Amino acid sequence: MGKLLAVGSMAFDAIETPFGKTDKILGGAAPYIGLAASQFDIEIAIVSVVGEDFPKNYLSLLESKNIDTSAIEIVKGGKTFFWSGKYHNDLNSRDTIETQLNVLGDFNPVVPEDYKDADVVMLGNLHPGTQLSVIDQMAKKPQLIILDTMNFWMDNTWDELIQVISKVDVITINDEEARQLTKEYSLVKAAKKINEMGPKFVVIKKGEHGALLFHGDNVFFAPALPLEEVFDPTGAGDTFAGGFAGYIATTKDISFENMKNAVIYGSNLASFCVEKFGTERVENLSKSEIHQRLLQFKELTQFEIELT
Repeated sequence: MGKLLAVGSMAFDAIETPFGKTDKILGGAAPYIGLAASQFDIEIAIVSVVGEDFPKNYLSLLESKNIDTSAIEIVKGGKTFFWSGKYHNDLNSRDTIETQLNVLGDFNPVVPEDYKDADVVMLGNLHPGTQLSVIDQMAKKPQLIILDTMNFWMDNTWDELIQVISKVDVITINDEEARQLTKEYSLVKAAKKINEMGPKFVVIKKGEHGALLFHGDNVFFAPALPLEEVFDPTGAGDTFAGGFAGYIATTKDISFENMKNAVIYGSNLASFCVEKFGTERVENLSKSEIHQRLLQFKELTQFEIELT
């Protein structure tokens, strides 16, 4: 059975979209990654930190999905990371209203002994120094290290970010971040530059327009499934990453052909995430729902053409 180590924030999110708003709900990269990856027959552990104010039922939810929560540090008297944001009408852009790092500001991850030999390590969006610390704690090189990052770290921790990028196999970022990282407008040129920085595979997410996978001169495009209702895009990228990492951990195949499948599985799970606020939709997914939507993806991407 494959083994996945997921490292990321656990948070309270307060979200407002054109379709409604929430008070504090479960958020952060780690729950989305963990819940998506739990759809696969693998062992999963989350490394994160929360305050004493973090509800036990959220931990119980993760445990009910066979996710090991023993490496989630609970800081006595501490407050959990908090983020609030408001999405614009197009849902592709948002304004951050408030960020409180709280216990995340002093987070020193400790990789559990049982997961120092994990097949796949998913480094959720965190300070690059924290991500480097996790890589350094691994007893052997994982089959695949996947990195998620964002423009904030490009603006504020460039040297450490470049260092961590040089040590990973896959990077997942959005199109805007790929351009900022490389100073290239063309995503093909941007991907080639990122390849030269270290990662063999580059996944560039384009929100409602799907995702691109680059490996050397090979390119694969996975469309996003057109959905009738999109309520909340928060966590869709982390859900994609969790599905991608979970699929690789269960197949243990890191060929470009199999990465294509991983991108589709990740996109498939992300398409559910946006249908409700927070993690609600991903918490209650059935295997038949996932399978049915995979068939829709197949129909969307498969066609016959007669070459003349």
